Amino acid sequence: MTMKVLAYLLIVPAATTWAADEAVANAHAGISADQLNFFEKNIRPVLVEHCYKCHSTESEKVKGGLTLDTKAAMVLGGESGHAGVTPGNLTESSIYEALTWTNDDMQMPPKNKLPADVIANFKKWIEMGAPDPREQAVSQAAGGKRQINMDEGRKHWSFQKPVKHDLPAVKTEGWARTDVDTFVLAGLEKAGLRPVKDADRATLIRRIAYDLTGLPPTPDEVKAFLADTSTDAVKRVVDMYLDSRRFGERWGRHWLDIARYGESSGKEVNVLYPHAWRYRDYVIESFNSDKPYDQFLKEQLAGDLMKFNNKHDQAEKIVATGFLAIGSKGHNNRDRRQFAMDLVDEQIDATSQAMLGLTLACARCHDHKFDPVTQRDYYALAGIFLSSETLFGTYSQLQNQNSSTLIELDRGADMVSALASISPAEYEKLKKLHADASTTAENIREQVRGMTAADRTKQVAASFLRIRSSFDRAESVRADLDLFYSDGTPRYLAMGVLDRERPVNSPILVRGDIKQPSDVVPRGLVEVLCAKGEPLNISQGSGRLDLAWFIASKDNPLTARVMANRVWMKLMGSGIVTTPDNFGIMGQKPTHPELLDHLALSFMENDWSVKQLIRSIMLSRVYQMGSTYSEQNFAVDPENKWHWRMSQRRLDAEVIRDAMLFVGGGLNLYPVDGSPVARAGEGREGILNMARELQSKPYNFRSVYLPIVRDQIPEFMSVFDFPDASLVTSERDNTNVPSQSLFLMNNAQSISAADAFAKRIGEHPGTSQEKLTYAYQLAFGRAPTVDELTAIKNFWSRFPDQAVEGKQTKEAKDYAQKAAISAFCQSLFASAEFRYLN
Repeated sequence: MTMKVLAYLLIVPAATTWAADEAVANAHAGISADQLNFFEKNIRPVLVEHCYKCHSTESEKVKGGLTLDTKAAMVLGGESGHAGVTPGNLTESSIYEALTWTNDDMQMPPKNKLPADVIANFKKWIEMGAPDPREQAVSQAAGGKRQINMDEGRKHWSFQKPVKHDLPAVKTEGWARTDVDTFVLAGLEKAGLRPVKDADRATLIRRIAYDLTGLPPTPDEVKAFLADTSTDAVKRVVDMYLDSRRFGERWGRHWLDIARYGESSGKEVNVLYPHAWRYRDYVIESFNSDKPYDQFLKEQLAGDLMKFNNKHDQAEKIVATGFLAIGSKGHNNRDRRQFAMDLVDEQIDATSQAMLGLTLACARCHDHKFDPVTQRDYYALAGIFLSSETLFGTYSQLQNQNSSTLIELDRGADMVSALASISPAEYEKLKKLHADASTTAENIREQVRGMTAADRTKQVAASFLRIRSSFDRAESVRADLDLFYSDGTPRYLAMGVLDRERPVNSPILVRGDIKQPSDVVPRGLVEVLCAKGEPLNISQGSGRLDLAWFIASKDNPLTARVMANRVWMKLMGSGIVTTPDNFGIMGQKPTHPELLDHLALSFMENDWSVKQLIRSIMLSRVYQMGSTYSEQNFAVDPENKWHWRMSQRRLDAEVIRDAMLFVGGGLNLYPVDGSPVARAGEGREGILNMARELQSKPYNFRSVYLPIVRDQIPEFMSVFDFPDASLVTSERDNTNVPSQSLFLMNNAQSISAADAFAKRIGEHPGTSQEKLTYAYQLAFGRAPTVDELTAIKNFWSRFPDQAVEGKQTKEAKDYAQKAAISAFCQSLFASAEFRYLN
């Protein structure tokens, strides 16, 4: 904490003003927004509820000399001399040892071990470096309460509506082509920076193609663009890729990151969600059709309650509500009320971060520590989601204590099915299997009931397992049976949300504890985002439709800004707000606030068209700049926050995989019906079936259609920083580590892709030099330089002889030729130029 901030805190009264809270927040700028959110949601509430009574400065007697209500004390530890928490090191963190009960002499809490998912959160927190914003004891934990001044809270820049700004005056004439350029140029001039030269045309079309489709341009597309010298050349190529079916697959994947898309529950019991793929396809189609973004959001929150044009439209809107159903869940939680509240918390967290850029879930246990958000706000939203039934479709089994049905879509909706029809005879066979399994299960239960008390006591464990396994078998067969109509055609089933018959209001839960209900809060909206005096409460229905309109309204100061910032970030490499999921007090302020307002307003004025927003940025000179280095500019702005050049960006995992398949001619561009998860079946057997299917045949579809089973992400994806599918992720990590190079050199998928690429090059007509030039055009969108041609010739003169170890037979020479060209192709894949955009 700086001396300036410390002095400021000393003169401010205990009942802080909002300005003081902002000063506190700025003092913690070393902690990222995601880390802060994780601590506030998963760590602080547990410490307050389970630890502070015996281990805080307010305890009547501090046990073991250990206090846990400040960062410093938590690291220091207690009388044992061991560190309480050693950031990044579990074995040297005595608190983690105590939580896991691995030491009989040190078990916390002493009477009841914490749930496995809570302990897992502490493990993750310590491994991420134990980020902790607590510089002093928390007054709220000691019974005090921070006073939130809503009027002051509304003065924060992001809670005020975007306004139209006049274009700033600039000194450099003729450089700006669009309004976007003028706003950026004004910032550059103010910082004393000069923009670098425009990108060359081959680099530019490669950038545009990857940004819009996730695939490289073909040599013919590059050739046509280079030959088009008209002023509309860039506009034409941008429109061509925007109209491509590949656009929705690329930009749909961006939203799936935000929507924490996954096809299983994750957590301790990884239950498959065989029907999650419908939401994936809905998202892809929405981006392809350029569905207005406000409509897109409304459908995901309340599509089941909206008007529809026909049965197919109705079914699509219901599928959209899968956004609320696909989150991770702790299915082995035996307390149904706890499961329900955890589900609601996950929905509030996902909705608020994805659509509003706020961490509203931090107010579950207490008023938000930094933002003007109260527990009343949180539980007003909780009532909305508690009044809605979330249907995710899992059958009951030993470790799944929380099962659910699915939503059956109208048979006349003409939806795609992941399953083939079966014959009526096969349906009857399934029906009989289910009846037999149910009868067997009931017979076993009756046998146990008929035992003597003594025998039942002796065989209690064995009896339970016999009953449970027999009923699990019956449920498994029922799950298969329920996939079909009696004539054997597949039913149209979807995950999603429907309104409950009777809406309910939620009580405020003291410290988030379901055993400590307090005042009941009417269902309602977030106060700080409403005008002063505006009605907040909802009196009819669940309130989801009201919430959807509230979030997707032009009057909401956040929604358009948050999406405009995300689009800018994907195209430019960094956001105008560098904390895209947190526009609150702890989020970063915008580098170009007037530009952000301009983008948000034009976004809404153009009927919330995502394609038009993308187009307006791509046609700017800022987007079309080169990525060349300028020592003078770098000295002033090393992070390139003023956009004096285009930042280099590493391609995402899916893009690298798809590009490797594409240049090798092996990428199947036909959309996939369903998912291997949908065909796998239920339970652990289903996960094994899915693994067998993926291994038994090449899965050469686009990566967006790969099955995303939480905690079992395909290796290619995880190596290249695929995000945690349980978390809202707007910005992926972009690492460049040795394991990635080793993967591209040694992995069977990489070698297979290089072999396919080599085969394609070998079949290309022309001389050896023409073949190799064609390889460069496919991989990099350009011809090789003179130096590269020299290096290739040297390689070509040495590798074949080394590959056959002096053998001169025709077979050996043919093998050497194929091995050489395959190694050459693999080296192109492993190069930085292939994996990066300039």
